[in-house]
Amino acid sequence: MATTQAAVSTTTWKIDPSHSHIEFAVKHLMISTVKGRFSDVEGMINIAPDDPSKSSVNATIKAASIDTRTGQRDDHLRSADFLDAEKFPELTFASTRITGDKNDFKVTGQLTIRGVTREITLDATEEGAGKDPWGGDRIGFSAKTKLDRRDFGLVWNQAIETGGVVVGNDVKISIEIEAVKQS
Repeated sequence: MATTQAAVSTTTWKIDPSHSHIEFAVKHLMISTVKGRFSDVEGMINIAPDDPSKSSVNATIKAASIDTRTGQRDDHLRSADFLDAEKFPELTFASTRITGDKNDFKVTGQLTIRGVTREITLDATEEGAGKDPWGGDRIGFSAKTKLDRRDFGLVWNQAIETGGVVVGNDVKISIEIEAVKQS
């Protein structure tokens, strides 16, 4: 006897780049934290409300959109010492597994930076959903994770006189996403 699998109903949401951002924080000189963001992010979220494990996220970030509010530092981060934005213009994320519920869930997936792909897990929450003033449906998510930049080939550093290094290896990532339901 053959069994059939019921189709899972999903809704598709497009990330709204003007209301979404990806921020990062990394130690500088081992004494302070430098924060920055990527201003150019796009992607799609497919939500299966009856079975969150069937949901998915795909996102693309333009490497050249990095912004730490200091032009010289941004140019260095775009260079071959770090993101090599000319050779690797995009950072990508594709989910492979989503577990939990909308109040507290984990999104595990493949993050690619500089052509190096590693699995990461985001701790995430749904922040709410509702109608916008133009009749569209919107949804918001927050997520956080921490990664070691060296895992992605971001190994440039410089020792400092007092011990330690110029750039810390741990990078804290904070994500705020607003997405618009697609028809």
